[in-house]
Amino acid sequence: MNLENAKKIMLVTVKWIFICALTGIISGSASAFFLVALEWVSHYREHNNWLIWLLPIGGLIIGLCYHYYGKDVVKGNNLLLEEYENPQKIIPLKMAPLVLIGTLITHLFGGSAGREGTAVQMGGAIADQFTKLFKLDNSDRKTLIIMGISAGFASVFGTPLAGALFALELLYFSKISFKSIPLSFITAYVAYFTVEFWEVKHTHYSIPIIPEMNLTHLFWVILTGLLFGLAAMLFSRSTHFWGALFSKTISFPPLRPFIGGIILTLAIYFIGTTKYIGLGIPMIVDAFSNPNTPYDFLLKILFTGFTLGAGFKGGEVTPLFFIGATLGSALSLLVPLPIALLAGMGFVAVFSGATHTPIACTVMGMELFGIESGVFIGIACIVAYFSSGSVGIYKAQIVKGAKYHLYQKVKSTAMELL
Repeated sequence: MNLENAKKIMLVTVKWIFICALTGIISGSASAFFLVALEWVSHYREHNNWLIWLLPIGGLIIGLCYHYYGKDVVKGNNLLLEEYENPQKIIPLKMAPLVLIGTLITHLFGGSAGREGTAVQMGGAIADQFTKLFKLDNSDRKTLIIMGISAGFASVFGTPLAGALFALELLYFSKISFKSIPLSFITAYVAYFTVEFWEVKHTHYSIPIIPEMNLTHLFWVILTGLLFGLAAMLFSRSTHFWGALFSKTISFPPLRPFIGGIILTLAIYFIGTTKYIGLGIPMIVDAFSNPNTPYDFLLKILFTGFTLGAGFKGGEVTPLFFIGATLGSALSLLVPLPIALLAGMGFVAVFSGATHTPIACTVMGMELFGIESGVFIGIACIVAYFSSGSVGIYKAQIVKGAKYHLYQKVKSTAMELL
């Protein structure tokens, strides 16, 4: 290698490290602000439950904002996946403030949604703006989108390893370039430490008792992993069902969250509790020590699928944590494994099944609960991944590999039998 080539490689390396730093710092700061604002609106709503009656108005505001100002970004996370697979144009920066405001409104007035979608969309939109600034081509744009997703995920959950792996695994079958791998990890850690710098805290969970793995425990882990996968399938299909139903029956988009808000408000009133709305963090934390009722996870699936299907904004991942943790907690009444371990397994395994990302979810479990739980969590995530069906929460995600071939074989066999 001559001196000229060495200089070029050095300049390219410095450029990309600089882009990683910019993406991580800006996305991490945006996530820090979002987390603080989200905690404030959630706390305010909890102490002013009358705000839930304004949920239809909040939905109308979100619908009007996206209808008149955000038609080109309304697809959210799916737009990021589509632009990665088939680059067309730079993602508008307005995606970031629109999803931020929409998510805060959703949580302020009592919608059931998460936060990962917001952070990922903000990270992706911010990262893609560097395309023009640094005169990057479509191949480099793909790397930027991966960096944005990893920054958003890592910063909002405080899991940098899982954040980087999530971005890579989510887009794995859309073909990723080798250089995206180290850049994804660098950006994730910069975003993570940025949130730490702003002194924004994440929720901590623990699994105090980890039994030894044996054949009996393996049987129960596989069985519960299967149930977690089925719960993930139910959630994904529920969200898509409500979205399709609202699109089919209500032609004017802003009216969808308005009418959906009316139905949600009445449902919350008649059910007599607010524990299935918002993020549901208190319920998740409680699931690690107290058994849940068997219907808690089902009601969260219903409320979240309906909220997002109606057009409210937010993510799916924290509700998936809720669904998995409460289902695992409820299973502790029947399954001879520690309640915290079952809740922790469900926490990440349902997420694994719904997003087709078992590796990232296994690593996330070890980051959150400790490496000692890794074997139990890893098996649960893999089983949930294979048992959750071929449809996940992201319609634009390309699903191939062993899981894809398995379901194609099952489908063709079923067709032959019929």
